[in-house]
Amino acid sequence: MTVRRLPALSGLVVLAALLTGCGIRATEVPTDYGPAPSRVRCSLTEPDASAGAAPGLPARVFLLCGSSLVAVDRTVRVPGGATDSGRRVLVAQGLLNELAEQPSAAEKEAGYTSDVRRGITVTGPRSGEPEDTLRLSTAPDDLTSYALAQVVCTFSDSAAAEGDGSVVLAGPADRSARRYTCTDEVRARPGSNEPPSAEVAGG
Repeated sequence: MTVRRLPALSGLVVLAALLTGCGIRATEVPTDYGPAPSRVRCSLTEPDASAGAAPGLPARVFLLCGSSLVAVDRTVRVPGGATDSGRRVLVAQGLLNELAEQPSAAEKEAGYTSDVRRGITVTGPRSGEPEDTLRLSTAPDDLTSYALAQVVCTFSDSAAAEGDGSVVLAGPADRSARRYTCTDEVRARPGSNEPPSAEVAGG
């Protein structure tokens, strides 16, 4: 009778050892994996007071944050008495200047940057071109994909364009202008998706 129970008892001991070994034991040794990875917020915790305090025409410019474009509020000064074409150029120049400015301290903290460089100027259409044509001193093809996306999406969402989500641009030496469109894909991934464009006929 004793001999028959020994194998059973041995099996129980082995099974108990196996079950104990499969468990995850708590450790008293402290572990430090460092702080959690920082995440770009791409949103201001508070409205930027400097943007709202400046007098002028309320506008929005598109800055870079992470891998996408994000709209932020700005104001653009536009003198009265300008023609429609002249007003469009003044608005476009003001927006370009805003894009070329360094983001505010609050915007930098939130992760905003701009790829548009200082010194770009804008003029109106040449003879025979559509009246909403904007000619840049730097050709659109010479801008980085990020800067072009910023300019197109900013202009197309402003009084510099016709309000249909597109803008007509050309460079100083371009023989013809092209209509660029700001799409959801461009806003989401400006580095991978350049604004689609098509050549426009004369006005």
